[in-house]
Amino acid sequence: MMWLTEPPPYDVGRAPLVRPVRIDPLGRAGPTRAQARGPRWRRTGQGFYVPADVDATLPAQRILEASHDLRGSQSVTGWAALHWHGAFWLDGFDAPGRPAPVKIAVVHGSRRPQLGVEVTSEFIPPKERQTVGGLQVVSPRCAVAFEMRYAPTPVAAVRAFDMAAAADLVSRAELLDYFEQLYHWTGIPGARDAGLLVDENAWSPPEVDARLVWPLELGHAPPLTNRPLFDRSGRHIGTPDLLDLNAGLVVEYEGALHLAGVRRAKDLVREDAFRKVGLEYLTLVSADRADRSRMALRVAAALDRSPYLPREECAWTIEPPPWWLPTHTVELRRALSPEQRERFLGYRRTA
Repeated sequence: MMWLTEPPPYDVGRAPLVRPVRIDPLGRAGPTRAQARGPRWRRTGQGFYVPADVDATLPAQRILEASHDLRGSQSVTGWAALHWHGAFWLDGFDAPGRPAPVKIAVVHGSRRPQLGVEVTSEFIPPKERQTVGGLQVVSPRCAVAFEMRYAPTPVAAVRAFDMAAAADLVSRAELLDYFEQLYHWTGIPGARDAGLLVDENAWSPPEVDARLVWPLELGHAPPLTNRPLFDRSGRHIGTPDLLDLNAGLVVEYEGALHLAGVRRAKDLVREDAFRKVGLEYLTLVSADRADRSRMALRVAAALDRSPYLPREECAWTIEPPPWWLPTHTVELRRALSPEQRERFLGYRRTA
């Protein structure tokens, strides 16, 4: 009778997930019809239920509830496929916290309407369909291309790629090569334009939004992302969110976590270290991200007061010492051993 409150977990090596179950007249493999009408069960789709206390806001649980019963060539695509592949920043919520529907690509036939699910009839070649953790999803490059082609803004399109690249799911070269195969697909011109602005080393969505102020609002070349800075003796000064090489400007984004005492103290020490070697420093906050015109004005003002020193006169450099292991591209990160990934990239789980 344990099944009545705790159906078997869906083991995908992630957070605990619960696969929806059908009504069982005996109450063994699922709720009875009477139990399903009660407060202890929640309906997820046509004839499927999970216990009412299962958290429907977890992105992976949302994806599972929307797609556990896919048939034939039906596949999860877009943000949901990327999240299932491991891109945890792509969680299906926009900046105000509104949930986006799980997108299901249906090549043949139809699928019944379901709350929180959106169906697309675009053809997905068999080679782009994969079974991952028990679900059929499209390949990372196919999912990224879908998100970019249907993105409401260039910023959203670039953000989709950058966060997929942060999980090492797709490189810029792989994306642009795939775009060449799509030809006249919906949204491909805008996606190709956005593809020229993508970056493989962003660590969070706010960094993407801030970086794109340079090319989209100010007409400047974008800054470097998360590139380590060293003094002339090879000592690591710090790794800023953004670095404008030409201007000598460091930009950091501070979310709510940075306001806490210990974290804030560390941030101030970082700022002092950057300023000590002659870099200008700008801190952006959530209010800037919510208003791109405000963010552009603040970045422009910081650029105006930046030093613009010739590179050879700077007390800092981005050239790493021989002992430093670079990780600023997808290719470099894919080449790391599991031990190296844990040592050098473990921070990304808390970035």
